Amino acid sequence: MSDIEIGRAKRARRVYAFDDIAIVPSRRTRDPRDVSVSWTIDAYSFAIPVLAAPMDSVVSPETAIAMGRLGGLGVLDLEGLWTRYDDPEPLLAEIRRLPDETATRRMQEIYAEPIKPELVTARLEQIRSAGVPVAGALSPQRTQELYQTVVDAGVDLFVIRGTTVSAEHVSKSTEPLNLKKFIYELDVPVIVGGAATYTAALHLMRTGAAGVLVGFGGGAASTTRTSLGIHAPMATAVADVAGARRDYMDESGGRYVHVIADGGLGTSGDIVKAISVGADAVMLGSTLARATDAPGGGYHWGPEAHHGELPRGNRVHVGQLAPLEQILYGPSSNADGRVNLVGALRRSMATTGYSDLKEFQRVEVIVAPYTQG
Repeated sequence: MSDIEIGRAKRARRVYAFDDIAIVPSRRTRDPRDVSVSWTIDAYSFAIPVLAAPMDSVVSPETAIAMGRLGGLGVLDLEGLWTRYDDPEPLLAEIRRLPDETATRRMQEIYAEPIKPELVTARLEQIRSAGVPVAGALSPQRTQELYQTVVDAGVDLFVIRGTTVSAEHVSKSTEPLNLKKFIYELDVPVIVGGAATYTAALHLMRTGAAGVLVGFGGGAASTTRTSLGIHAPMATAVADVAGARRDYMDESGGRYVHVIADGGLGTSGDIVKAISVGADAVMLGSTLARATDAPGGGYHWGPEAHHGELPRGNRVHVGQLAPLEQILYGPSSNADGRVNLVGALRRSMATTGYSDLKEFQRVEVIVAPYTQG
């Protein structure tokens, strides 16, 4: 792969976002009703390859239950409002009302409330009692402190999610999380990320993770690119991590690690493209925050928006489009790719002649760098 010269002292690799690529129809088409969009990770099977991101504007215990009943997986943020407050609804309402100029400061104050282990247990039990798969997320910094509470409460899938997660974190002041030892000793499958490069993903796969989240600063509410200067265009990032999965399968004698695109997925077309370049599933934030039954009430924010020292995100207004079920399954009354996400994926797979997600990862992709259209 050729590099581009930025100047005499620096060269850079050309990379691509989802807007830069498109998929190409083949000689065969299918009936969309004959297409399977099911997805399996470890012992768990899901009707659709969609995970709801662990953000307070997206997933509450109630929406995690709804996602499970709709065939997906809702991941609860175990460092969010539901594990800090007995009744977070007044705080959610306040966050929605905050003026833009004071929103970050007030959110920092709201999220300064300590996490209560008994609420972690209660929220996970609420989801489990509904008979759907249970998934909770912690940041790497909180995992060692709270993971035993989470495991004792009972989770089917454990998610370690940060802006970026490394298998080789170095610190002179604290003992870093030993991911390989942690995952080996844990009795549930672990999904970990984000990662945005081949090397970082390969190292995470070697820890024993069941899945790797791909993304860094690509979400609608993130300002990581402007605050830290770090960004990973998602088409290239997902394809690089899929390459790491391929090589790790050879290295490990056939162990398959799932690649989950996490960021930059604003429309159904982005979801289609993520799978076309190697993703097994997608984790959605702002796309699901637009549901009328999402806890954000038309607003969206991630944990980086209320970081106590260096916020790297904003509370953003995304509006409300339709109930969660309609966002996923339609019908849609607009043509912008924000409603009926699963229907669009089915139709795209059918139009290009593929019958399941694994097959669809082999679809022809072209570079078509234009915005929209």
